[in-house]
Amino acid sequence: MKKLAILSCAALALFACKNKASNNPETAPVAEVESSKQITYAELSKAVGGEWADGPRGHKEYLNGTFQNIDSLTVPEEHTDHSWYLRYEGPGWENAQVGYRLYLDWRNAIDIFGKKVDTLVLPQVGQNGFDSYHDSSPWGMDILKAGKSMGIGGYGRVVADTVVHFQNVKSTFASVENASAVSSVNIEYTGWESGEDTIDLTSKLSIFPSDRFTKAELTPSKAITGLCTGIVNHDVALHKKVGSKWAYIATYGVQTLNHPADKLGMALFYKVDEVETQKLGKDDHLVIFKPTTETVTYYFLAAWEKELKGITNEADFLSDINSKLSTLEANGALE
Repeated sequence: MKKLAILSCAALALFACKNKASNNPETAPVAEVESSKQITYAELSKAVGGEWADGPRGHKEYLNGTFQNIDSLTVPEEHTDHSWYLRYEGPGWENAQVGYRLYLDWRNAIDIFGKKVDTLVLPQVGQNGFDSYHDSSPWGMDILKAGKSMGIGGYGRVVADTVVHFQNVKSTFASVENASAVSSVNIEYTGWESGEDTIDLTSKLSIFPSDRFTKAELTPSKAITGLCTGIVNHDVALHKKVGSKWAYIATYGVQTLNHPADKLGMALFYKVDEVETQKLGKDDHLVIFKPTTETVTYYFLAAWEKELKGITNEADFLSDINSKLSTLEANGALE
């Protein structure tokens, strides 16, 4: 593993001695990570040394543990949302401009870490209180309210006009990879039940040194209708553009968790020939894929106005994503 992996392990070892996984959030700011030659980063961190106990929400909670970074994990049966077992609730990935996280539970939504610095910060996020990243800090904060949606670029299945998340899965295995020019989160879902079908699904989410986008690759074991992705609907401006090979949907407006809320642009790029339809769902602007057992590929990105030297208005956001659409039309890839 590269230099940052060594740095982050050392940092996490230090923090593990001082911080317990807790369901009592603290609001103290989190300092940003020291700079390193590693320019992308993905991590997964679980609590160890504690125990599962009945909690007030009607499910098990992991109490009195300390967080430890790991390379891979088979998600235990006890784990669900707000069980205090995974630091910031799942794997995270980032580069200098933006960070993302995936809820590694039934919700399976993807959230955004807006960044005010151009250093890598994830090894310290959530170390000073399980929920502290919802408060503005020098490095930034969690800026997206996913609610019942798939967040940005999350995935599920549309059945009878309802998005089925991952409530019923036999097992889930997650791993992270860090190379010199890309960091990835890999997830294997075995026995995912939705509608009348049970399938396996693999997901690969990759971030690169330059720009804000994540590349998502989904491979289903069976061709089913309704496999989908999307962007949470916060009732702000919606933009669409369709090229000959690629298209996008995008939203822009005041739609963050910051206080006061500020401007955020989100975009999702997809291959025209892989998509059955694009429509508005109950909670998301949906992109629904055609049935296939081949890998489907899409990209998503978030542009926060507080980002260091970031995009601060709708016109510049549209210019940026239109440029990316042109690149996809010409080259078939953004990375």
